[in-house]
Amino acid sequence: MRQEAQRLTSLVQDLITLSRIQAAEPMPDPHRVNLDAVVAEAVDRCRMRATARGITLASVGTRGLAVRGDEDLLVTALRNLLENAVAYSPERTRVVVSTKRLTDGTAELSVADQGIGIPERDLERIFERFYRVDPARSRATGGTGLGLAIVKHVMAAP
Repeated sequence: MRQEAQRLTSLVQDLITLSRIQAAEPMPDPHRVNLDAVVAEAVDRCRMRATARGITLASVGTRGLAVRGDEDLLVTALRNLLENAVAYSPERTRVVVSTKRLTDGTAELSVADQGIGIPERDLERIFERFYRVDPARSRATGGTGLGLAIVKHVMAAP
């Protein structure tokens, strides 16, 4: 019961987050956000789950980058990417968050894992709410099916 209660709590929290992002209400005014702080917070929030599976979380790349946005939403988006990477990676592997400055002055943040990958036929659909590449694994991975939809809408928010 405790596990199912936690799944339900996560689902409700994700639905609230997604509703807030998609609402007609204006998002909080974007402000300068330090990517180092976003990465550190998201990695910290995922560390216990990763450690339980023997997965090492690491961050590499350019330090001191900043973007305009909402820090809490950026942490939520990165945390969702990291949780997916941990859930779909083999035990005793590594998940890496990378940051770098692009030639046009923008910042790039990426997550790389050693997981099973996403079949090409599913790439266009993975950001849909509740879409699962492998529905049979949904209970085993423990996700809500909303994480990548949240990532998509955070990145698309003005």
